[in-house]
Amino acid sequence: MEDLLALYGGMGISPAVYNYGEAALKKLQARFAEIDKVAEYNQAKVISAMQKNRVSAACFAATTGYGYDDMGRDNLERVYADVFHTEAALVRPQITCGTHALTVALSANLLPGDELLSPVGLPYDTLQEVIGIRPSPCSLAEYGVTYRQVDLLEDGTFDYENIRKAINEKTKLITIQRSKGYATRPTFSVKQIGELIAFCKSVKPDVLVMVDNCYGEFVETIEPSDVGADMTVGSLIKNPGGGLAPIGGYIAGTRECIDRCGYRLSAPGLGQEVGANLGLMPALYQGFFLAPTVVAGAEKGAIFAANLYEPLGFRCVPNATESRHDIIQAVELGSEAGMIAFCKGIQAAAPVDSYAAPIPGDMPGYDSKVIMAAGAFVQGSSIELSADGPIRPPYAVYFQGGLTWCHAKLGILMSLQKMVDAGLVNI
Repeated sequence: MEDLLALYGGMGISPAVYNYGEAALKKLQARFAEIDKVAEYNQAKVISAMQKNRVSAACFAATTGYGYDDMGRDNLERVYADVFHTEAALVRPQITCGTHALTVALSANLLPGDELLSPVGLPYDTLQEVIGIRPSPCSLAEYGVTYRQVDLLEDGTFDYENIRKAINEKTKLITIQRSKGYATRPTFSVKQIGELIAFCKSVKPDVLVMVDNCYGEFVETIEPSDVGADMTVGSLIKNPGGGLAPIGGYIAGTRECIDRCGYRLSAPGLGQEVGANLGLMPALYQGFFLAPTVVAGAEKGAIFAANLYEPLGFRCVPNATESRHDIIQAVELGSEAGMIAFCKGIQAAAPVDSYAAPIPGDMPGYDSKVIMAAGAFVQGSSIELSADGPIRPPYAVYFQGGLTWCHAKLGILMSLQKMVDAGLVNI
């Protein structure tokens, strides 16, 4: 271990920071063992789906142009549907990001005069312009879809009384954001999401429910589609891409919903029949295969972060002992300087662009300056080691990812070292 200490020392991590981290790790072995059990279950689930659908080398062949009769693409969608226990799935590199996947799902299943309801408060920043909460060309509001919102109660739980009142004859679709986004509220467990879905459908049985599943895939042994969601939506450069998918998104759900999503993504009458894979099938298949293990490492990193920062007086969401339902760890650093120092540490631990210095800047889709640290193999991939956050009170940074647990650990240690170096914390 002296060699490791010397290597870390050469990277800038002091013995004090390293030893502080090791002391925290000694208390986490039981929790890490439970995470490994979940990963083993989910790994078996993915392998079973791949075997059932007879994945072969022929599935990796590239297609171009229209992509007609793309066996690998169509089979991958069957694999996703089996893992998420849904009737169908849309898994495409033509979906550019998680926000795009959500936009396809919403715009495909909402018509002029329909109303969209969020019973979990304000959606993530980039979705606000999609809906029209912040005016934008081509928003749902511009096409005659109205929006209603019920905020969470002060303790972060659902306001069932006002949700019941908000559901009306126009309510066509309910959107539930599983993860916290740029808020410091709890992430919802799949069990909680299932209870909310059941309640909403008891009020209006034919209402559709879409769950934004970003950052939550494979953290538990079940997904929102197992508890009544009509559509479960996410990004391939987050959890399910396993760090190998270079682009893409997925929507898993009922056949009717997915058919409409296919028509919206391509064109009416074409749907899922078109969309070449452009040679990306090996990365999409292998990334999905690796995802359960990659997610487990990222979750360990999030827990490690909370157990380092919380004893130093920083509020962590979730806290150091709470159960986890996504891979994101929010740490309220209290100042812009703290956010910058933390992100500099994450960037300095990266294998790519480690020499870059992250600074706050304007980002499309956000109404505040945002700082982002991500020295990633795939640009913007937040299953890789990354940290970001809007420069606004409470000055929370959102840490996630790490393709391996060892890299996640290094990133957290480096973030703490930069905080120490900036005089913002004492070990």
